[in-house]
Amino acid sequence: MNNSQVINTTLIVIGGALLLYSISAEDVSPYFKIIGLVIIMLGLYRATNYWVATKDDHQDENENEVK
Repeated sequence: MNNSQVINTTLIVIGGALLLYSISAEDVSPYFKIIGLVIIMLGLYRATNYWVATKDDHQDENENEVK
């Protein structure tokens, strides 16, 4: 697994944990929800950019095998 994928996954998990904590606990600052949502969105943004950049890698490998 690539390092950027690990970072993206970690960001998504941390953001989700913050959101779950802010929803389940009482008397929690609403900033936890905002920060959790921003962290999830950052992780998803980075992940989709990585997927778009590497979406055709399998086609390049197949072309090299045919030649």
